[in-house]
Formats: sequence, C-alpha cells, structure tokens
Amino acid sequence: MTELTKTLELKLVDPNTHKRQKLRETQDAYQQALQAAFAAGCDTQSAANDVVVEYDLSGYAKNALKKYVPQLCGNSYDADELHDNHPVRFTNEGLQLDHQPQNAIEWYVKIPHHEDYHLWIPARANPEQREWLEALDADDAEMGESRLFERDGTWYLHITVTRDVEDQSEASADERTPPDESGEPCLAGLDRTPIGVDIGEASLVTVCHRDGSGSPVRPRLWADDGKAVRRLRKTYFTAKRRLQQRGSERIAESYGDSLWDQIDDVFHRVTREVVEYAESVENPVLVLEDLTYIRENMDYGEYMNRRLHGWGFAKLHAQIRYKATEKGIPVETVNPRNTSKAFHACGEHGSRPRQATFRCSNDDCWLGEYQADVNGAINIADRYRSGESHRRSDRSSRQKAGDDDSATDGASLTGPQDSHADAGTQQETRGTYAS
Repeated sequence: MTELTKTLELKLVDPNTHKRQKLRETQDAYQQALQAAFAAGCDTQSAANDVVVEYDLSGYAKNALKKYVPQLCGNSYDADELHDNHPVRFTNEGLQLDHQPQNAIEWYVKIPHHEDYHLWIPARANPEQREWLEALDADDAEMGESRLFERDGTWYLHITVTRDVEDQSEASADERTPPDESGEPCLAGLDRTPIGVDIGEASLVTVCHRDGSGSPVRPRLWADDGKAVRRLRKTYFTAKRRLQQRGSERIAESYGDSLWDQIDDVFHRVTREVVEYAESVENPVLVLEDLTYIRENMDYGEYMNRRLHGWGFAKLHAQIRYKATEKGIPVETVNPRNTSKAFHACGEHGSRPRQATFRCSNDDCWLGEYQADVNGAINIADRYRSGESHRRSDRSSRQKAGDDDSATDGASLTGPQDSHADAGTQQETRGTYAS
C-alpha cells in the first residue's frame, strides 16, 4: 500500500444571495486577519493567535491562520508582502461532506462562517475524483486542510485528502515524458511542471499550472497591463493619423517612439514577472503557443488587422524565452489549435458569452464556466503534458494558422439544513451550474 495525497475540487452550486453574503463576510474577515497578523510579523502560533482571535471567524479558520502566518513570516516562505486574494483556509475539522446520491446534485458541503454559524451548500465535484470523494465519505480517506475561494463570481473549494492505495507498477519513461524534436522521449522533460502561457489582448499574459494532483492552481492574469497597452496603442494610432493629416510627420514619428517605449517597458516588466512566477514552481517548463504563422494568416478586416498584426506576440515570446533561458528555465511550444475553444475540465468545445468567460457546451460538465484566459493557459500546459511539444527547429509538420484559434435544468432537490435560526428552512436548488 502507498499513501497518496490529492487535492479534490468542488464547485459550489448556486448559493443564494444570503449565503453569498456570508461567504464574502468570511473571505473579508479572513483577509483582514491574515494581513494584520502578517503586518505584526507573527512568527509563532501564539503570536498569531493574539492577533486573529479578535476577528469574526470560525475556530477552524483561526487555527489555520495560526499555522499559516508563521510560515509566511519566515519559517518557510519568508514573504516580503501579501497579495490580496488568498483563499480562506480551514483546518481538517472544519468542513463536513454529505452525500445524497438520489439528488441531481449529489454532494453537499458544510462551510464554517463563525463559531455558531455554518452553511450547507450543494457542490459539484470533478467526476475524475469521485472515487476519492466516496472514500472520504466512507472514512477510508483522511481530510486535510481545505481552501475556499471565489473566481469570477463562482465559489470553489479545494480539499486536501490522503488515503492508502494499492501499489501500481511505475509508468515507463516513454509514457510520462514528452518527446523531443526527434520523436524520442525527452529525458530533460521528466517530471517537469508545465506552466501554460496564454498571450492575448484582453489579458496581456495569463499563466497557470496544475499541482501534483492535477488541479489547476495559482492562475495569474496581467489584465490591467493589457488595458494599458491597448490604451497606448489607441493613443498612438489616433495621434499619428491626426499629425499626418497636418503634415507633421517628424512629430508623429517622435511621439510614436515615445509611446512604443512605454509599451516596451510594460512588456519587459510583465515577461520578467512571468519568469519569476516560473521560478516559484518546482521544476518548471514554460509552455507557449507556436504562433509562427498566425500573424501572416490573420484577416479580420482593416481595423482588426491593424490591431492584431501589430500586436506584440513575437516580442513577448522572445522576451519570455531569453529571460527564462537566463534563469535556466526551459521553454517549449505547442500547437495552439483549439486551446481557446476547448474546456480543460471535460474537453468539449464552448463559447465566450463575454470576453473573460468561457462557457462549456456540455450540459453535464461539472464546472460549466471558467475564466477564459485561464482556461486557455491550462489547455496549453495540458498539451505539453499529453506529450506534444516541439522546438523552433521543428516546424515543417505543424498545422498552419488556419487551423489555429489563438489571439484570437434538473429536478429540484433538498439539501441539509443550515445551522442558524434565519436559515431554518432547507435550501432548494436546481441541478444547473452557478455562474
């Protein structure tokens, strides 16, 4: 027998307004307590307890903070600053699962709000992890820490679970290792963690990778930088046209150089931060889309051609490559076909009802919707994981951009009852995805 640990993924389904408010209250109180304890430099559990005890959180969240903050303050991470979207952590006693297989949505999870208040909310699970959830429900697996977070209006839970499994023969190197340009297994790629890099116009760059259990983790989007570059480009084209109409070619050229220098500064900072992200991941490989033919084959009309043909794909690629090489981080490319059209959770195609949202066409998909750029980045990483990767010298067999797409109600059910007086009635929800 071998002891394995996996992160189980749950999507909370359609919490009502009251429960969304309580989830946000928990999230806000946790962030405030975390920031306060970190600012105080709490490097022991006792010191962290003196700070977090004052906040309106459950004991499970406070106990998780008492363990986590000392790690941030020097014991493990020695962080200099905190970002503002840390997930809410609960210790292993905090959550409770309830299985109702007769319902359209089988799983319910109890989430602590504060000491005398918890919420029961239906949840959809990753179907590939059903066996692990059932083992947890049957007490054949042990629950560890759990993390609650919101992404684009949808709430998720990641639960760490440990169980004993039968020993299996180790996969061969051929099965686990992406091939190099010769078609032979590339030993240098063994056990690499692929980080998908999606370059776009809405979010300038998006990165994401999967953890050891296969769950997408730590997505990062440079969306504000995408807005800044779009604004600078629009300013450039507008000013250039007006100055040329006045016959001020030299002024137009000088003004344009200044704006492009500002864009280049953004590119350098963002690509440096992409490589820093990769440095924080164990044994990383940065995976880019092969955009060799995309610019030559774009034909979206004069306005879009001007924007996309001039867009800095090649420059961003080049900067990521040389900065990663300086840090000893390998870079690979994959065919970009359908990376923005397929859903990473089930493989089915979907659509983008909004620029930042990907919606799966598969009604049975457990996720349904996802942040579109993050979905693309995961697909890029998965394409490397599946064994497809090639270097710049191997282009003859690739498909051209015409095949690419880059840059470019169930029955009612009844769940467990909430623990608070004003939630005295049982929640009813439908078997559709929350968004």
